[in-house]
Amino acid sequence: MIAVIGAGKWGQAIHFAISENFTCKITSRTKKDIKNFVSLKEALECEYLVIALPAQIVRVWLKENLVYKNQKVLVAAKGIEKGTGAFLNDIYKEYIPEKNLSFLSGPSFAAEVMKSLPACVVINSTNQNLADKFASFFPDFIKTYTSNDVIGAEICGAYKNVLAIASGICDGLELGNNARASLISRGLFEMRRFGKFFRAQDETFLGLSGAGDLFLTASSVLSRNYRVGFALAQGKSLDEILEELGEVAEGVFTTDAILELSKKHEIYTPIVSQVALVLKGKSPQSSLKDLLA
Repeated sequence: MIAVIGAGKWGQAIHFAISENFTCKITSRTKKDIKNFVSLKEALECEYLVIALPAQIVRVWLKENLVYKNQKVLVAAKGIEKGTGAFLNDIYKEYIPEKNLSFLSGPSFAAEVMKSLPACVVINSTNQNLADKFASFFPDFIKTYTSNDVIGAEICGAYKNVLAIASGICDGLELGNNARASLISRGLFEMRRFGKFFRAQDETFLGLSGAGDLFLTASSVLSRNYRVGFALAQGKSLDEILEELGEVAEGVFTTDAILELSKKHEIYTPIVSQVALVLKGKSPQSSLKDLLA
């Protein structure tokens, strides 16, 4: 049996997709009117779990809720833990053996998945058989690939959210397509430089998990992080933006986590550094000037 834990928009989209060919349960902290919604206890009895919980709450949730019974897990969140700089695979490995872990990446907006529109995703795991098994759960309109570069996929998934904020700022300032293309391409280079320090594979940054997800997230109003940046450029406060958004924008938290890691390991990350300053109140126009300099 399969269960999705987390019934936000992305969790519901994954549940919708898997349910096309399989019986898939779903649960969340608050009860929702969704087919096959069950209690957390019942969900945890399933052999295969897709965990779609925000990165910043995962450690506490695992500690307080997970009853490990040899479940196989697909992690469907993206982010780096603020404060510790821990990657999600490091957090999950404290509670679940590495051979039972896999991580979802690639360009895939929940709203489009819910309409059965074509998409491609990557299942990343050090256990090829597990990656293949989770890949088999997805319907025909989602083409699945597999990879063993877990850390590369994680870094791409986290970093692109920060770059999407930067891209939203760029468009909010009405700087044009040339500027956005330059920002995204330099952002990809910066993301790769950061990832190479942690021994991520080059091909990951050029594939679906890297360039694919970045191009999508940094160029569409369907991206929560892009909308955060766009609103910042229009002079709104971060608190106001997040309240209006009503959803988690992981890039806001991941920015500080990446910045802390880049300072610790002396990695040059100018775009992330400027996004962090804008999130703390620096004017976007001033940040742009400093980036160009």
